Amino acid sequence: MTATGTLSPSRTTATAARVLRQLRHDPRTIALMILVPCVMLFLLRYVFDGSARTFDTIGASLLGIFPLITMFLVTSIATLRERTSGTLERLLAMPLGKADLIAGYALAFGAVAVVQSVLATGLAVWVLDLDVTGSPWLLLLVALLDALLGTALGLFVSAFAASEFQAVQFMPAVIFPQLLLCGLFTPRDAMHPVLEAVSDVLPMSYAVDGMNEVLRHTDLTTAFLRDITIVAAVALLVLTLGAATLKRRTA
Repeated sequence: MTATGTLSPSRTTATAARVLRQLRHDPRTIALMILVPCVMLFLLRYVFDGSARTFDTIGASLLGIFPLITMFLVTSIATLRERTSGTLERLLAMPLGKADLIAGYALAFGAVAVVQSVLATGLAVWVLDLDVTGSPWLLLLVALLDALLGTALGLFVSAFAASEFQAVQFMPAVIFPQLLLCGLFTPRDAMHPVLEAVSDVLPMSYAVDGMNEVLRHTDLTTAFLRDITIVAAVALLVLTLGAATLKRRTA
């Protein structure tokens, strides 16, 4: 089948296995993806050592934000490295579709995201005593979806960078506005109406809202289901756009 064929499970899993083999030989990248969110949560807990309630208020939100940011950064750089080294062009010259390649990367980094989310959620809830009204498993679900969203965004923006430095430069453009408008610092409905309208179309807003729903409610709520659906849908949409914008030529 040609590279323009439909998505193939065998080619996708083969691509994912290759990426995971590469990650296994890069302990610094693994540490960045898995340990940094845990370290940040640990530091945050003791920054607010005298105010546990403050940690409870923002800890759940940051449990979703930290994985999103780290997965965005690592994925964008790793994918760009494949392109600039010529590996991407050689792969696309084989019977490997763009969708296979993007799905394979998403599957590999998604596997790492599972480990990252389990460790960060377990640390926050059972070690740092994050007070969550709802189920910790729902907290884990949102953290995982946020990490997958970061992976999707990283894969997408890597198509528009010509160097690793440029990939890092996308963080202020893609991540920082969402960080300011997601409701972490002030409720979104208290913002200027224009900024509130902008925040309504940013996926990180729904990631934070989903975490807050678990923080405040014991049962599944309609708002929670809406939030996780939007985060998952945006991740899928961005992955689709990433496959469509994937270039064959090296930078």
